[in-house]
Amino acid sequence: MSPVSSQTVLEQLKWRYAVKKFDPVRPISPEDWTVLEQSLVLSPSSFGLQPWRFVVITNPDTKSQLKPISYGQQQVVDASHVVVFAIRQNLSTDDIDKFVARTAEVHGKTVETLAGFRKVMVGTLHGGSINLNHWATLQVYIALGQFMAAAAMMGIDTCPMEGIVPAKYDALLGLNEQGYATAVACVAGYRATDDKYAQLPKVRFKTEDVVVRID
Repeated sequence: MSPVSSQTVLEQLKWRYAVKKFDPVRPISPEDWTVLEQSLVLSPSSFGLQPWRFVVITNPDTKSQLKPISYGQQQVVDASHVVVFAIRQNLSTDDIDKFVARTAEVHGKTVETLAGFRKVMVGTLHGGSINLNHWATLQVYIALGQFMAAAAMMGIDTCPMEGIVPAKYDALLGLNEQGYATAVACVAGYRATDDKYAQLPKVRFKTEDVVVRID
């Protein structure tokens, strides 16, 4: 498999911006969405524990209900897909055991052979020094970054959205009852042709101001 060229990577990252106005009649194709969905599934996380759930919303009525709890931002209505990035609340040893069992299944091992790995995870996460929900939120932002980068490589637009009311998202989607809580959202689709922000140059600090090399 040939890697994406370095030129293409930079071109697509420069092309990407936080879209303010989406084309409401241009959906993401099922084939392309499958790829983006897998970019979420394949996201890395600490220990590989995946303390998250991704709620994908395309239903117009639900998207309309999201608008007032997103401070009136039209993107949640007009974008093709809304993804709610939710953390697993208060990750338990049962959650760790579920991951250990899945690891054993995928790697063709027994759960017993992973006892040492389990002990490290339990000791690290339940040793008293980690705020589990804060830790899970950090993990879910890794998935957000991977999702947006994958979309950019495919020429699909996104806009991350922290300007939402998480508790009201939770209530609308019934997340708390499932043991999850909203951390952030991201919409995906295609920019409108008249989005004035599309042509604005990116404002970034110079590379030398933000990158320190230690050779």
